[in-house]
Amino acid sequence: MKTDCIAEETTLREALARLDASGRGVLVILSEGGEVRRTVTDGDLRRLILKGASLEDPVRGLPPRVPVTAPQGISRVEALGIMDEYHLDHLPVVDAGNRLVEIFDRKTLSKRIFLSSPHMGDLEREYVDEAFRSNWIAPLGPNVDAFEREICEMIGIKAAAALSSGSAAIHLALRLLGVGSGDRVFCSSLTFIASAAPIVYQDAEPVFIDSEPETWNMSPKALERALAEAKAERKLPKAIVVVNLYGQSADMDPILELADYYGVPVVEDAAESLGAKYKGRNSGTFGRLGVFSFNGNKIITTSGGGMLVSDDSDLIARARFLSTQAREPALHYEHKEIGYNYRMSNILAGIGRGQLKVLDDRIEARRRMFDTYVTELSGIPGIEWMPEPAWSFSNRWLTACTLDPTKSRIDNHTLLKKLADDLIEARPIWKPLHLQPVFKGCSYYQHDNTSVSDSLYDIGLCLPSGSNMTQDDIARVTGKIRSLVG
Repeated sequence: MKTDCIAEETTLREALARLDASGRGVLVILSEGGEVRRTVTDGDLRRLILKGASLEDPVRGLPPRVPVTAPQGISRVEALGIMDEYHLDHLPVVDAGNRLVEIFDRKTLSKRIFLSSPHMGDLEREYVDEAFRSNWIAPLGPNVDAFEREICEMIGIKAAAALSSGSAAIHLALRLLGVGSGDRVFCSSLTFIASAAPIVYQDAEPVFIDSEPETWNMSPKALERALAEAKAERKLPKAIVVVNLYGQSADMDPILELADYYGVPVVEDAAESLGAKYKGRNSGTFGRLGVFSFNGNKIITTSGGGMLVSDDSDLIARARFLSTQAREPALHYEHKEIGYNYRMSNILAGIGRGQLKVLDDRIEARRRMFDTYVTELSGIPGIEWMPEPAWSFSNRWLTACTLDPTKSRIDNHTLLKKLADDLIEARPIWKPLHLQPVFKGCSYYQHDNTSVSDSLYDIGLCLPSGSNMTQDDIARVTGKIRSLVG
């Protein structure tokens, strides 16, 4: 910053040379005491010379001008507002004594840190280019077939169907399991609406199950109580949708034991947990059917897409049939039942193939990001991190934590707003589905005397976790949090 500051006795020649060397396009004139007198641009100096000043004259000859400055501690959003108002690309920041603290640059200042942005590599383009060269542009094609095969090989499962979204995969899973009008489906409550909306697509009734504190995922204790009551009512669910939240597997053994005892199939919603493991086995391979998502914010992406997997090859073959409009094998267009336009395109599958090859790298980066947050923010009162049990390997898709307002000087909602003002995207923990207006009146079974899901939503937040974040990005986020919370 010192290279952008000059004294009132600096000559015009020196000022022009300093402007040329800095490349910023602006200098700040400081008094002997360090107060900001005014800003100077190349145009200001040239206009002074055209009026007769020599290159050896001091810049004090410039006409006085009240400088546009910003107070120390101003947010990025507020600073950009001032720059927009006065059509500036640089803005001096001053302390209470009008002494220069730093100079904001529009390009640097306007950089937004996203929660989880796509992280593309080099291989994706090769597969997409091949799709163009071979003219396999429409849905289906060699990339789709290969993507399905490579997913199966990676996670150790027999069959997979590449689809247009994770939501489509859940919908097909429920239809394959015979879920229909009037049926019940049990579903994790602490999740995104896409886990439960397909239940309604099938005109069935969602019943929501609370989380447990050990994993933040489906509570076996609450599930056991819900299944016992359902059996007593002679209305067992047609399926159980178990969600693996933020890359962390649910405790599958007790859940599967309960499901087997009551004869209810499990759909494992592993949309957020590709590459995670439960007791050494890949997430998404435990239920009768498993679901992955490749939305733009996921750990790997196809821009938009999903995958339905199973060890039952016949079920996946049926899913492929339904996902291509349930077209019968006839020369003409023959349909005996209603299907869906749910297949993934060959182009998007090409992106997925490239992304799949760097999955381990992306997981390593996100886990390293989580560890950095824990280290940099350790010792700050009130912050607790999403647990990872000894039997688990989380992909840490998002770094999630809670902020106890009774121990911290700021609550999570205020922190989220302050981060947003600094162009840092963070989010609350998912609002539990049993609290969503669209599911008002649906049954809900909490973990014990308190609702774990409600508590996590009240004080939880997700921090920026993209595998393409730089060290400067991480330092900016942790520094801002420390200044607000620590």
